[in-house]
Amino acid sequence: MVSRPAFTIPPVFILSTGRCGSTMVSNILNRHPQVLSLSEFISYIGVRSLSRRRPAGDWMWDRYSRQQHRTRLMLRGRYEELLYPLDDPNTRYSQHDVPPILCATLPHLTERYEALYDELEPVVRAQPKQSPADHFRQLFAWLCERFGCRTWAERSGGSLLFASRLLLEFPEARVIHVYRDGRETAISMSRHYLFRLIAANMLALRSYGFNAMQSLARGKHWERLSSRLEPLTRVLLNPERLPYDKLTLPYFGTLWSAMIERGERMLRRLPSERLLNLRFEDVQTDPGAQIRRLMRFIDPALEDAAWLREASAIPRPTPSKFERLEAAERDALTEACRPGLERLGYPL
Repeated sequence: MVSRPAFTIPPVFILSTGRCGSTMVSNILNRHPQVLSLSEFISYIGVRSLSRRRPAGDWMWDRYSRQQHRTRLMLRGRYEELLYPLDDPNTRYSQHDVPPILCATLPHLTERYEALYDELEPVVRAQPKQSPADHFRQLFAWLCERFGCRTWAERSGGSLLFASRLLLEFPEARVIHVYRDGRETAISMSRHYLFRLIAANMLALRSYGFNAMQSLARGKHWERLSSRLEPLTRVLLNPERLPYDKLTLPYFGTLWSAMIERGERMLRRLPSERLLNLRFEDVQTDPGAQIRRLMRFIDPALEDAAWLREASAIPRPTPSKFERLEAAERDALTEACRPGLERLGYPL
């Protein structure tokens, strides 16, 4: 049996609907010298990688280094979470062959991301046959040692979609749940390529008799269903012909609310010492207090006054886009978000 690397400070998953400030939290943690901030690792590698029984290191390196279907779809858009400079003529890779682990994870850690990528290959290939989760643990432990960190925190946008699987595979991990007023989140989703792709896929699946939104909010086996649907959608649904023109703001509000409903049912099963709820608006209003609260949750011994001052300058006030909508649009979006807003305690 392969021994798992032990951390004296339990690792953390930053879970969210996406478009709600989780990138900000990832950037805040990235400034801390003893926390390994892993950005978009699961997003680009794919949660389906966890389904393989006992792969060897060579198979895992293939997942890290070779684009899968999901990676190619994700690279069609341009957004702040994509950190590899595809437009720079001096970089080694293009949009068509950039390795998944280089899209965001390694550039988030160092400016010498291509050198780190080369350094990683023999390390990963030498890993023995073990579960994918143990491969991830071994990789994260190596990176922690490489950067002098004592624990890791992984953040992938929209991670509430696959959070149950992560917590099943990593029972030692704790959770920071980042959330924001669903009306602002839905507007941001509606302007983001990946969320438009997700929403359009869900809408298109209805013509095949599958209510993905209902399954997301209430289904007990959403991860299993979505994992099986992913290869099917490659055959049935052409990304170029999805019903983007039928996507409305209330539809994104419904998507956000379904994710919150699913997340709340899952997270309420966690003991209080394993869960920190972090509201985006609170971080904006009082960054020092909320960031201190964040670090005390990870480990009080990691509190650092210099880091706190630097990190507290990262959150910036964000003007409301919801308030700019016409009254009828605001009412329709609020109604679509109502279940999630009520669960999170936002005023209607």
